[in-house]
Amino acid sequence: MDTTQAPNSGKQDYTKLEKRHIKVNEINYRNNLESDYTEKIVTLEKSFDYASNNDHYWGKPEQSVLYGTPLYEAASESQKLALNHLYWVGHYDHIAAAEASTIHYNQVTAGVFSQIGDYQGICSNLKHEAEQEKSHIHAFHHIFSKTKIALLGKRTMGLKLNKNSSSHQNWSQKLISEFQQSFSQNFQYDALRFLSKTLLKSQTYHYSSYLQDLDEKREPLTALSKGALGMAIPSPLLQFFAFCWGSSPFLACQYYTYRYAANTVLKNYEHNYFQHFKELEKEEKFTPIPTAVSYYHCLDESFHMTTSQLIARDMYKEFPQPTVSEKVIANLVFYLMQRGFLGGLPGGLIGSFVHESSMMPLYYRILRSPLFDMPAQEALHWMEKCLCHEHQGFHVQTQYHQRALKTMSGLASSLDYLWPINREMRIMAAGGSISKAIENNIKAFNEFREIAVV
Repeated sequence: MDTTQAPNSGKQDYTKLEKRHIKVNEINYRNNLESDYTEKIVTLEKSFDYASNNDHYWGKPEQSVLYGTPLYEAASESQKLALNHLYWVGHYDHIAAAEASTIHYNQVTAGVFSQIGDYQGICSNLKHEAEQEKSHIHAFHHIFSKTKIALLGKRTMGLKLNKNSSSHQNWSQKLISEFQQSFSQNFQYDALRFLSKTLLKSQTYHYSSYLQDLDEKREPLTALSKGALGMAIPSPLLQFFAFCWGSSPFLACQYYTYRYAANTVLKNYEHNYFQHFKELEKEEKFTPIPTAVSYYHCLDESFHMTTSQLIARDMYKEFPQPTVSEKVIANLVFYLMQRGFLGGLPGGLIGSFVHESSMMPLYYRILRSPLFDMPAQEALHWMEKCLCHEHQGFHVQTQYHQRALKTMSGLASSLDYLWPINREMRIMAAGGSISKAIENNIKAFNEFREIAVV
């Protein structure tokens, strides 16, 4: 097959191509099926009670919210334990959202692969992973919900910021507003769907069977606003990209470069829980249930990360060279992922690389909660000390950043269709500057202070 040309009309014959990754997938899928890590997570979840786990660190001290900041140094031992637990809560709240996104986009992309011969094994693997994600999400929700209530209280969880409210609209204004919003959304949806079909018209014979089912049922394709993709990409654009991932084998493969980025960030800090579990096991000490859940989740996710890598790095090469439109779409998403999900260096939540501004409401709630019981002005004072000045936490964070950057650079450098800014991970690399992070934090904090309830 001449892979230098865009595909002609009609389905392509991929059955004669050598598919090394098919064999890798078979081994990975079989090992995943034979493991019992998901089942152990389910069992652990059922026995979780916060009171039985609250006297122990769930991870290393550096795996604590606001670790290395002046606030952390001044905190009592019980407060440090709570910050360690809230770090787990914050990360696994995000992981739950990301895995809900994975379930959704696994179906979109598997619907493309199912149109091509010899890819049923990969489709089965993606389906199995989605079922595992459902169990993971349920376990995470159960543990972090009980922990948040125990530490922060129900009242603080609902703490609002001083934003403009539309509650004073009369019923006619609300009705008009809802109609305009509905019309706008429907028009936008149809326009994005038409645009993706126009740009990828040569790939219509690969249109996802999952999207076909939605079309027949007249159900819209949703764009989940949480998780790695939702944090990096505005909802309308994400919906457009989802159409594209469901219309082209090349772009379906490229979705897994973004999934791999989420896998990389997760593994970067979850491996510490893995090591902590092994140390406690070796010393025959009590192992908190969240630590054990993280350990088995790390093992489960090793299979998922292998899937992401083999599809993102190897599988796309077996299809014809991407068209100009496909390259632009793939690079645009990668660029947005770098900027929105990998471009920051938050000093208060080590292991995450989003911009600190997105975490400020969380810090504020923690400081206003019964855990610290601070008045508004005191909470803002401590936030300014912790976020707008250099401290140890930033330096620990740079170590995590360098590890993740090295892993992502290893993948990106092998993807020949990427623009230099993406292939060289320039945005993520630039985001590793402590001075730049503090400069961004000062600006974001001043804006946050204006909307905080005082």
